[in-house]
Order: sequence, then structure tokens, then C-alpha cells
Amino acid sequence: MTLGAVNIVFDPLIPWLVLALISTSALILSLLGVWRRATGSVCRLTVFIILAGVLANPTLVQEQRETKPDIAVIAVDESASQMIGDRPETSAMARRHILTALDGMADLEVRTVTVRGARSGGADDALRQGTDLFRTLDRVIGEIPRDRLAGVITITDGQVHDAKRAIARGNLPTPFHVILTGRRHETDRRLRIDHAPTFGMVGRDVKMTIRVDDPDSGDGEPVSIGFRVDGIESGTLTVPANRSHSFTVPLDHAGETIVELVAGPRSGELSLINNQAVQAISGVRDRLRVLLVSGAPHSGERTWRNILKSDPSVDLVHFTILRPPEKQDGTPVQELSLIPFPIKELFELNLPDFDLIVFDRYRRRGVLARNYLSNIVNYVKEGGAFLEASGPTFSGHLSLTRTPLGAILPATPTGAVTNGGYRPRVTDIGFRHPVTVDLPGGGRVDSVGKRVEAASWGRWLRLVDADQKRGVVLIDGPGERPVLILDRVGKGRVAHLLSDHIWLWSRGYEGGGPQAEMLRRTAHWLMKEPDLEEDQLQVSVDATRIRVRRWALDNDLPDITMTKPDGTTVVRVLSRQGPGRSSAQFETDQVGLHRFSDNDRIRLAAVGVLKPVEYDDLRTADSILMPAVEATGGGLHWAIEDGLPDLRRVRAGRATAGQNWIGLRANEDYVVTGVASAPLLPGLLALLLILGLAIIAWHREGT
Repeated sequence: MTLGAVNIVFDPLIPWLVLALISTSALILSLLGVWRRATGSVCRLTVFIILAGVLANPTLVQEQRETKPDIAVIAVDESASQMIGDRPETSAMARRHILTALDGMADLEVRTVTVRGARSGGADDALRQGTDLFRTLDRVIGEIPRDRLAGVITITDGQVHDAKRAIARGNLPTPFHVILTGRRHETDRRLRIDHAPTFGMVGRDVKMTIRVDDPDSGDGEPVSIGFRVDGIESGTLTVPANRSHSFTVPLDHAGETIVELVAGPRSGELSLINNQAVQAISGVRDRLRVLLVSGAPHSGERTWRNILKSDPSVDLVHFTILRPPEKQDGTPVQELSLIPFPIKELFELNLPDFDLIVFDRYRRRGVLARNYLSNIVNYVKEGGAFLEASGPTFSGHLSLTRTPLGAILPATPTGAVTNGGYRPRVTDIGFRHPVTVDLPGGGRVDSVGKRVEAASWGRWLRLVDADQKRGVVLIDGPGERPVLILDRVGKGRVAHLLSDHIWLWSRGYEGGGPQAEMLRRTAHWLMKEPDLEEDQLQVSVDATRIRVRRWALDNDLPDITMTKPDGTTVVRVLSRQGPGRSSAQFETDQVGLHRFSDNDRIRLAAVGVLKPVEYDDLRTADSILMPAVEATGGGLHWAIEDGLPDLRRVRAGRATAGQNWIGLRANEDYVVTGVASAPLLPGLLALLLILGLAIIAWHREGT
């Protein structure tokens, strides 16, 4: 508690106007008496003055004040770029030095705030947007009266990403001091992606542009870049330093393709964390081209056509062979069809342009020569897709197994055809395969694969008996004879449907069945849709929590190994979720690319942002914050090279920084807690003076 200056306060007993009129009249009369040299005039004037003073009621007032302590804000940068090298230790040392020095200063309150990056969305936004120091300071200083702010001391590496915006806006905290935790002339090589698409068309190349910034390398000096796609080494690139370089990446599958680039290290680098860059590119298919060839008109032909035409992403080319070449009735050739069957164009020139070829009840009819069928075999082995929907002729001497296609078909006919009602049934493997799992009405099994509910599908009335040679049977019929077989041939895929009665489901026969969904899944599996792969790892990321799902045709539960960006590994045991399905949960404390493996497959997942601003430049910088320091009269010091500065309290209006010291302003702010007052002319004293002077004036006038 302190006492303020003494002031005289007037609180007149009568209105000021009345007091002024009385005083003026008395003064005029007194001066008139003095001018006429009347006896006692001076005494009367003195009496009038004292009386006016009493009526003005002067009071001595003194404030009782409570001094408010000043507040110093210490902002400690703990963003990602501050965690490299010896910066954390330097930051901690500077913080201890400042707090120790301020602890001995009277009337000073210290508030420490930690800056970890952008606040809007957590760790991801912190890396994406960088260090928002001034946004954090605005929040803290907004709660402090400006008259009590002694100053701000920031411990940082100088990489502050909202500085330009804050400096342009003005209204900076005064004084603003900076202590840098790094060293001058640091060396660091940075790899960044200047341009890359977020999606591209499957089967085409996408263009990426990268740049290696290296202040210690000459322009154009070659730098070796390691190049991986989906975790698989894809060679090296030679990139000129400090120049942009473009290259192409092939997209050979739908879904996410992750491109990893790693620049070779150089001596003396701050960190290798920004020597790498990651880009995720989503592969999307252009309109899928499907060729459907129906060997003869039949009831199921329209089912195939309707299903394929209903998919807006499919361009369907459909031909139906209405008349075999051996039929001779004298009809001119030019009248046999509306347009000629473009055999050479379809099966030789443009065959690779199709994503899927479907033969619906096709048989050897002399329409397609053996060399064209051999072209289909080569097309499949090179990555194409082929689906055979067999009719009764598949079991006879006109069967496609007697053609080159027999080499890729997964079943051979026994020569028999079952004519009679039966219900197609999902096999044990079918319950583990994404194509047939959870098909509506397909029945249900428990987690170990035991059937607990039978299928409720309508019956089919025909089945071509065949022996399975390869592949997996997803649906079977009476006697466990195969109905739907899937197989991989070379780089391509083959599906074989051994019945032509799936159209009964589309007609709702005996309740029907999911013909559209089953055929859609089959077609998309043939065209390598990632979500329909039977052996796969799926990884989903939710902040720092990662869930791994495994699909497999076996019921094994292998361990899943997670490799973090820094190379450390975490192993989890899968828990069974159903037949062929299992999952595991992981937690991570790192941001970047994580690898997951079950010893057979590798899956990559990015936690956080792939192009973090925080790692864009790791060198300590004084140029970013210097305008704010100069504008507020602060100081900037390099903690390691210059040593830590002394701290002082300075009065308002004086310099707040010097060569080896920084100052905190002493504002001397206070609040008034009370007022002490006393009358300047006590009533008794004023009465005695007036009476005494009146007696003196009367006495002099009487002599």
C-alpha cells in the first residue's frame, strides 16, 4: 500500500454562482472603502476573504493506492522444428535462466506459455500450417491489461509462420524479445514436392515436380533421390540441386498409390527428416470398357446386358451371334447382320483396350479363329480379365476347353449336365472372400466358419458338371460341384460361372437372389478393384489411432508389425472378426509414413500431413522475427553463440534492449483503494478568525 500526492478539493457549501456574487460584492465594497481610506477596510476585506474560503469548503485529499505487479510473458516454442538437435536442451537452459533472473524482481508476475503449432485442428494442423506464435500470444496477452504488460520474451528457432501476418497487422506486444536456440549458418538439405496430382487415371502416368534445396550445393549439382512406389523400390532419380525437376509415375491399380522420395544425406545436416517427401495419389479408373459376346440368344442374355449397362462407369460393347456360319439358306452375306462382326478389330487390333471380356454361352462355331482365341489367352496373361458363363454346350464336343481358352479356364467338363432344381451355396472359402461374403440371403457362419444359417436363395435349374483344375470355388451346387470359380492367370484374372440360370434370380423365381450384386462384385474383382482383393491389409487412420484389417482365405492370425517413421517397430496380435477377417489396433506418437506387414503383404499409411510446413525449413532464422523486434524496441540474441542476455527492469520511455541485455518495462500501474481527507479551514478556527478581525475592525473604527 502506498500514499499518493496531496490535493486540495473544493466542495462549496452554497452554489458556486451565489458564492461568486457574494464574494464579488464584498470585494467591491471593501476596495471602495480602501479607496476612500475608511478605517478598518483592510480588516473587513480580510474577514470577507476568510468567509468566502469557509463557504468554498476546501479539503485536503490524499489517495491510498495499491500497486499492481507488472506481467512478463515467456513464450517457449515447442513446435516440431524445435525438437531437432540440441534445441530442446538449449530451450530448457534459456527458460531456466530467464525464470531465475525474474524470480528476484519485485512487483513482477511471470506467465509462461507453450507454443506447439497451429491450434485449429491439433497436431495435423500444427504441421500443415506451421508455428502460429502470435496467435498464441494474442490469446494470452488478451487477458492482460496493456498497462501491466512488462514485455514478451520468446524462446524459439525463429521459424514462425504467422509472423508476416502479425507484423502487417501491427499492435505487437511491447517490448518483444527473441532468444534463438540454434546457430548461425546452419546447413540443411530439403526435398520438397512442388507439384503433384492428388488423383490420376489407372493405366496412365502422372507427372510430379520436385526440388532439392541445398544452400551449400551449387545450382545444378546432381543429387541422388531414392524412389519407392507402394513400399517397393523403383530405382533412383538424379535431380539437379536448387532446380525443379519433373518425372512421371505410373498408376497401375485403382485406389491409393503412395510415392516415397528420399534425398541422399550430406555432412553436417541438421536433420534427415526433411530429406524425404511422400505423396499419395488416388488411382481412379476411366470408363471401363467391357466386351460381351453372347453365343446365342437365350433368357439370361438380357440379365448380363442389364447389369453391365446399369453401371455408369462401364462402356459396354455387346455382340450376339444369331446365326452360325455353317447354316446355309441362300441369304446374301450382306443381309446377315445390320453391321458386320468386326472380328479383327475386336480380337486383334483393339483387344488390349478392353478391361473385361465376357463370353456368355459361347461355343466353337467357326466365328472366331484359333489365333483370335490365342490372343485372348495372351491378353489375360498380360493382365486382362476374362469371364466365361457356360451353357450346356460347354460339356460337349464344341466346348471351349477344346480351344486355346482351355489353358486359362479353371474347370474342365465331365460331359454331364444336371437338369433339376438346386440352391447355389456359398462355400467355406466363399464366406472368406470379399466377392461372396455377406451376400444378401447367402446364409451366415460364426467366427470360426461354422454354418449357423442356410442360404435362402431361389433355386437354379441347370448346372454344367465340371472338375476344378485351379482357382477357388466360391459357390457350389449339389454334390459340392463348382458353380463359380475365380482364378489368377499370369498377371490377369479369370472367372468361370458353370450355369446359365442366374437369370432366374432376376425374375424373382422362388424369391430370387442377389444376381446383380454377385455379378458386379465378380466383374470388379476381375478388374482388380482394391476393396475386393481376397488377400489384403486395410489400414484406417483416426488421429493417432490406427486400425489394421486383414482379409485372407486362410484362418491364420499372423502378427502385424508396424514400423514407425523413425524405424522403431510395434508388434500386435490379430483378433478374429469373422471367417478370413481379423484386425488389430495401434497407437502412434509420430507423424509420417507408417508401414504395416503380416510377413506377406506390406501396407503404407500416412499419419498426419504428408507435406508438413514445420519441416519445410529447419534452419534457425533471425530475419523472420527481426521486424517485430525492431518495431517494439526489443532485442534478439543467439543463446549458444552470444550467450544468454541479462534481464533488467527499465522505466517507461527508456531503451528496453542492449548488446547483452534485455529489459522489461516498469509500468508502475496501481489502483486507488481509499481516500483520506481533512478540511483546510476547520470551522472553529475560521469562526475565531472572523470574530477577531471583526472586533479589530470595530475597535479601529471607534477610535
